Amino acid sequence: MSNLAKNYNRRKISFKYGKGSFLYSTDGKKYLDFVQGIAVNSLGHAHPQLIKSINAQSKKLWHVSNAFIIPEGEKLAKKLAKKTFADYVMFQNSGAEATEAAIKVARRYFYSIGKPKKNKILCIKNSFHGRTLAAIYASGSKKMTEGFGPKVGGFDHFEFGNHKSLKKKIKKNTAAIMVETIMGEGGIKVIPDWCLKELKKICNKKNILLILDEVQCGIGRSGDFFAFEKSKVKPDIVPIAKGIGGGFPIGAVLMNKKVATGMTAGTHGSTFGGNPLAMVVGNAVMDIVSNKKFLNNVKDISKYFLSHLNLLKEKYPDTIKEIRGRGLLIGIQLKTDQTKFIKKLMDNKLLTIRAAENVVRILPPLNVKKSEIDKAILILNKVCSELK
Repeated sequence: MSNLAKNYNRRKISFKYGKGSFLYSTDGKKYLDFVQGIAVNSLGHAHPQLIKSINAQSKKLWHVSNAFIIPEGEKLAKKLAKKTFADYVMFQNSGAEATEAAIKVARRYFYSIGKPKKNKILCIKNSFHGRTLAAIYASGSKKMTEGFGPKVGGFDHFEFGNHKSLKKKIKKNTAAIMVETIMGEGGIKVIPDWCLKELKKICNKKNILLILDEVQCGIGRSGDFFAFEKSKVKPDIVPIAKGIGGGFPIGAVLMNKKVATGMTAGTHGSTFGGNPLAMVVGNAVMDIVSNKKFLNNVKDISKYFLSHLNLLKEKYPDTIKEIRGRGLLIGIQLKTDQTKFIKKLMDNKLLTIRAAENVVRILPPLNVKKSEIDKAILILNKVCSELK
């Protein structure tokens, strides 16, 4: 009997090791892993540069308190600031921590300028910002908040794509709008560039902050370093995690100079956030993923993959409703049973994961090979033909 709590519905399989795009199970089977820890292993399993970095650092220093200067963290913060809109970075350990901290940054900013009642955060209904108490209420999902009362206040919600609904919800006490640039758990729904521009205009007009949650879609996953970059919009705050650690727990909040003024000494902390071991890994990931040639390759392989997925949609119109996504954050919306489809893929040695709206989520490593995409397409074609 397992002594682990039953809060996960785990598949009846375990793995001995991974290499690149593949996982090897304890019973000796090889799987093409297009889950990658849910967009965490941005460079696949056991990337040699990450192994080298973590091995070297593990012999020197694992952890030191944030009461002291951590050079590896200073280095990663500088790289992130140079690459992005941000002036300041605050390190955490996960996406949920990062979104919680982003909420704190927004509220603290208005408190610091004498507007403590300006503290409400507007989010998309049935979005996903993590599993902590504030994050589940930010997500606005009845399923996620059930049984976790009393309600955490300070959040309001609008429907995805409904600008009228959004504008009606904005009040004098609205501090920020927080949205995922590409909704992951919510069904791989991309917020169009024109919509992001409109959100920024509304924020500027109403003197509220724009928080773009890039925990899942950031760090090269979209083909750009951040998914919002194409829109030319500059957010005020961006929480990140997942891909920046390449499999090692790292989260961060990126912020501009204006909002950072509220975060004075003692306003926030994280015991393990920004530890030397994590920061060395983050620096190694950053050096690879921020490279323009690397990102262009993500775009090229994405274009190839999406074109073949759309061919499958045309071939199996009774099975596939829509192909969604950008870069290597991809969703196949089905007309057939989602659970059965994912199991059939797994039986054929392709690992995928579910999302809302009957979507199968596909998250290859960013350095996935064309031959591995071809293998996935063959498996998808086989499963679609069997379920016809």
